[in-house]
Amino acid sequence: MRTPTSAIQVYQSQLVFARTKTLATLDELLKTDPTGRILGWRPGQGRAHFAWQILHVGITEELFATERLMARPAAFADLVPRFKGGSTPDEEIPEAELIRNVLSETRQHLFSALSTFNDDDLGVIPEPLRDRGWNLERVLQVLAWHEAHHQGQAHAALNLYKATHG
Repeated sequence: MRTPTSAIQVYQSQLVFARTKTLATLDELLKTDPTGRILGWRPGQGRAHFAWQILHVGITEELFATERLMARPAAFADLVPRFKGGSTPDEEIPEAELIRNVLSETRQHLFSALSTFNDDDLGVIPEPLRDRGWNLERVLQVLAWHEAHHQGQAHAALNLYKATHG
């Protein structure tokens, strides 16, 4: 990404950086266990598995890119209920290729949605977010934090996995 010239581009640059860390964590998971079974590992009973942590990032971006910013239906209708905030991780573990595809497509959808705004819109509260009181700038702050948060959880869990599995 070129040098940002607007606040929105600065947030996008942060999102791009966070994604490199998320993908690096996914790569490390698969390096640790090339079979991909590790994606279903949970750091404790009732805790989210690796696949949920990472796919949740993409599904959250999709919901913001579509329903919350553009007031249109989200893609990945089959995955949204399973990986949106508040969902309970199930035992149907998605493959790494699906996770990568979702992360790529949802990021494209988010950046496409953001391209319809400019810095003058940072204070605007999109209608679907009126109840939360979140303006565009808050959305960008939350998204930048959100990926780092879940990537950090996955990374910490990976360290725990390595410590307990040799």
